Amino acid sequence: MFFLSYLPLLLHLAHAASIISRSHSYPLNSRSITLGPETDLIIANKVIAPDGFKRSSTLAGGTFPGPMIAAQKGDKFAINVVNKLTDESMFKSTSVHWHGIFQNGTSYADGVAFVTQCPIAQNDSFLYSFEARNQAGTYWYHSHYSTQQCDGLRGALIIYDPEDPLSYLYDVDDETTVITLADWYHVVAPVLNHFVTVNGNSTLINGLGRYQGGPNSELAVVNVEYGKRYRLRIIGMSCDPNFVFSIDNHNLTVIEADGELTEPLLVDSLQILAGQRYSAVLNANQPVDNYWIRALPNTANSTFDAGQNSAILRYKDAPIAEPTTNQTDSTTPLVETNLHALINPGAPGVPEYGKADINLLMVVNKTNGIFYINGVAFTPPSVPVLLQILSGAQEATDLLPDGSVYVLEPNKVVELTMINGELRGPHPIHLHGHSFDVVQSAGNSSFNYFNPVRRDVVSVGVQDQQMVIRWVTDNSGPWFLHCHIDWHLEDGFAVVMAESPSETQKHLHRLPNTWQNLCPTFNSLTPAQIGGENSYQDAENVATSWGQNITTALFP
Repeated sequence: MFFLSYLPLLLHLAHAASIISRSHSYPLNSRSITLGPETDLIIANKVIAPDGFKRSSTLAGGTFPGPMIAAQKGDKFAINVVNKLTDESMFKSTSVHWHGIFQNGTSYADGVAFVTQCPIAQNDSFLYSFEARNQAGTYWYHSHYSTQQCDGLRGALIIYDPEDPLSYLYDVDDETTVITLADWYHVVAPVLNHFVTVNGNSTLINGLGRYQGGPNSELAVVNVEYGKRYRLRIIGMSCDPNFVFSIDNHNLTVIEADGELTEPLLVDSLQILAGQRYSAVLNANQPVDNYWIRALPNTANSTFDAGQNSAILRYKDAPIAEPTTNQTDSTTPLVETNLHALINPGAPGVPEYGKADINLLMVVNKTNGIFYINGVAFTPPSVPVLLQILSGAQEATDLLPDGSVYVLEPNKVVELTMINGELRGPHPIHLHGHSFDVVQSAGNSSFNYFNPVRRDVVSVGVQDQQMVIRWVTDNSGPWFLHCHIDWHLEDGFAVVMAESPSETQKHLHRLPNTWQNLCPTFNSLTPAQIGGENSYQDAENVATSWGQNITTALFP
C-alpha cells in the first residue's frame, strides 16, 4: 500500500518529464483527457500530490482538475455521473453542477443538492441530460454537495462556437489554451467545514503548484509560438480566494466574461473571483523566452517566492528553465465597468434604478461565523425545493427552508440590490439559471443600463458596498443564488429564487425516473455511508495541532 500511494505521483512525474521535452503545444492539464458531451464521468477517490503534498482527494475522471468536457454550440449533453467514492474521511455522496448552463426546461439537471435533487449515493449513478441552447463560451463543472468540490471535484466545460464573431482576434483556441486557477487544501473538506476561518495551502494552475515550505514540485507550462494569438480561457475554480492573474511582459485582450462575449478590452491584469471565467487573447509577440504566469490569491501573506502561485509561459525554442522575468506594476487592470456586452447590449426594463417589475433588496450580515441574508441563514431542506414544487407547494410560505425562498412571477424584469453588511469581502455572487446584467458594480457609484457587462458571477464588494443586477424571469424553476465561496455557502450565504412555481411542472422536459429515485436512496443511507462521520473529532485534533483554541476556532 505504501508504494501504491506513491504510484500516482511517480506516474505524474514520469509524464511531466515526457512533456518537458516537447516543443509543441499540449493540453494544459496534461494528465487529463478531453471528453465529449455524451460521456461517463466517474467520481472516485485517489491519492494525489499536485503541490508535492500527498492526500486523498475526490476526483472526476481520476485527475485534478477533472477532464475537460468539450462540445460544439447546439450539442446535446448526456453525462452519466457514476459514484464510486469510498473514502470514509470525505463525503461519499455527490452531485454535479454545470456552472453557467441555464438548464432551461431541465432544472432537475442543475445538480444542486437539496435544491434541484438529492445527492447521488455511493455505488449509484445519475444521467444528466440537458441542452445548452444558444450558449457558447467558457463554463465549468463542480460538485454542489456541501464543500465537496474543495476536495477536488472540479473541471472545465467548454462550448465552442464555429461562428464566433470574435474569432478574427485569435489563432489558437483548444484544450491547450484552457487555464484553471484553483486553491488547494491539505485537510479534507468535511473537517474544514467545522472551522470558522479556512485558508488554502496552495494555488494550483492547471492542477500544479507549490506551497509555503514545500518541495519544488512541477509547475504547469503553457507552450506558445512566437507570432500566434491564443484565446486563453481562464477559469476561477476556487473554493475561496480570488486571484489577480497576469503574465509578465504581456497584455491580454478580454473578449468574454462568464459565457457572454464582451467588446474587446485591453488589460495587463485581471482579478477573477471564485466561479468567474474570462477569455483573454494573448499575443505571443515578445522575445522567445520563459515568462511567469501569476495568480496571486487574496489570502494573507501570499507571495511568488519559490514559484508559489505561478506557472510558466514558454515560447517554442526557449530553454527548459524557470523564468527570470520580473513583475511590473499593473497600469491597466481589468475594471468591471469597462466591460460591455457585445451581443444585444442593454439591461432589460425601464433604465432607471428601482423601476423594474420586481425590485429586491438583500442585506448580507454575519454573526458568529454564520451568514444571513435579510436575517435568514440558509439551511438545506430535507426535501429538495424542486421536489417540493412538483409536489404542489407554490407559495413562499409553503416552501422550505422558511425565509430563504423568494417566489418570482413569470416574465418579469427583476432588479436585485445586494448590500454587503459584513466585514469581509469581496463575495462572488452566482445566480443559477441565468446570466444577468450588472447595472451597478460594487465600489462604483454609477449605474449603466445601456451596455453593462452580462455574466453569472458578480462581486458584492467589501463592507457597505453593493451591487445591482437585472434579469428576466423566463426560466421557470428553483434557482440558487449564493456566495461562490464554498465555506460561506456552507455557513448559510444563499437563497433560492423560485421562478413561477406554478409553471415549473409544464416547463420541465420529461422528468427521469432515476431523478425521482435519488431521494429514497439517499434518505436510506446511514451516517457511515454518507461519510465524514468523525469530522468534528478530526477537526478538534487538527485545531490542536495548529495551536488553535478549539472554542474559538470551531463552530459549536
